[in-house]
Amino acid sequence: MFTGIITDLGAVKAVEAPDSATADARFVFATGYDTAAIPEGASIACSGACLTLVDKGAGWFAADVSGETLARTTLGEWQPGTPVNLERPLKLGDELGGHMVSGHVDGVAVVRERRAEQGSLRLTVQAPPELAKFIASKGSVALDGVSLTVNEVAGRGLDLLRQAGIAVTVGVARGQAERLNAGFLKRIIKGQPLVVLKLATSLDGRIATHSGHSRWITGELARRRAHLLRARADAILVGSGTAVSDNPRLDVRLPGLEGRRPLRVVVDGRLRLPLTHDLVARAAAVPTLLVTHDGNEPARLQAYRDAGVEVVQVATDADGHVSLDATLSLLGERGITRLLVEGGGHLAASLLRGGLIDRLAWFQAPLVIGGDGVAAVSGFGVDRLDEAPRFLQAAMAQLGRDRIDIFSLDS
Repeated sequence: MFTGIITDLGAVKAVEAPDSATADARFVFATGYDTAAIPEGASIACSGACLTLVDKGAGWFAADVSGETLARTTLGEWQPGTPVNLERPLKLGDELGGHMVSGHVDGVAVVRERRAEQGSLRLTVQAPPELAKFIASKGSVALDGVSLTVNEVAGRGLDLLRQAGIAVTVGVARGQAERLNAGFLKRIIKGQPLVVLKLATSLDGRIATHSGHSRWITGELARRRAHLLRARADAILVGSGTAVSDNPRLDVRLPGLEGRRPLRVVVDGRLRLPLTHDLVARAAAVPTLLVTHDGNEPARLQAYRDAGVEVVQVATDADGHVSLDATLSLLGERGITRLLVEGGGHLAASLLRGGLIDRLAWFQAPLVIGGDGVAAVSGFGVDRLDEAPRFLQAAMAQLGRDRIDIFSLDS
């Protein structure tokens, strides 16, 4: 019996003809185990298959494999140099630190996708049909001898419940469930987070006067609601222009929620963000990500890293700017499900032009600034009304003299 916790990474040294008439191949494995302490006849799990040691020497051991094992596993494809996960069996008194693994291979699965996710590696695996029906979410499987926990099962969860005699009703409150889990669903389906653009404007869509004066357009209740939006987000995105001009802290300042620390993300293709900026100065305490592109001065990039800022370079778009689509995919890979965008106007315009905004959270104050004020969204080349992004109102709330409207993209 094994645990699925690998204790040595070996390799195939040779594949030979066996001495035994009951075997079809002899594999010789290189190993870091002290083979002098392993008796002949002992079991060793080799990438999940329990094999019996038949010969050994310093730094190696050999095992005979039957034709049935070669046919039911991937061992038949092994060649000299193939890496092999090794584990010795449990003995009385050993700590059980993983799951119980038998060492008998039930079938061969196919890895359909692998991607980095929050410091780990996420695998999407297609199991053979005869085994898939036994795999349940939060259960465990051993892949190449490694015991893994199943995060989710596609398409079989309801069948498992029905097979267990549990009555299943589907479709109840589907709309509410999809809205509630919109960020998770979008990341799973498209690989990107749900993107919410927050705007705080006058009635005529201005965020500042012609002189740049902007504090405060909205009142205290609206600003507190904006902090609640931050608290609900996994990450907050701003452009370098807004970061430089407004010096936002991008934190949550609500009683009881001060511990919420969404990832602060700055899109900065030209590295305009000063090293003395709050987003840089507090990066060691509050996670901060700077997204830029290739071609910037290495010393400047290193200065940000030395201050605690994580710097990532992504592809450029057709205009030579940081690709926002690539940025969203990067955040999706990191497990970000809800992204709050807080400006500025050029960033908002680029996201709208690219069809990358899912929702608007629009705060409006009952005042008019005029056409010489600063627009909330810069121009993005709409020639005809049918080219303009359209949204549907999903909710509205009065916040003192101000109001907030939530809009969802009309798809």
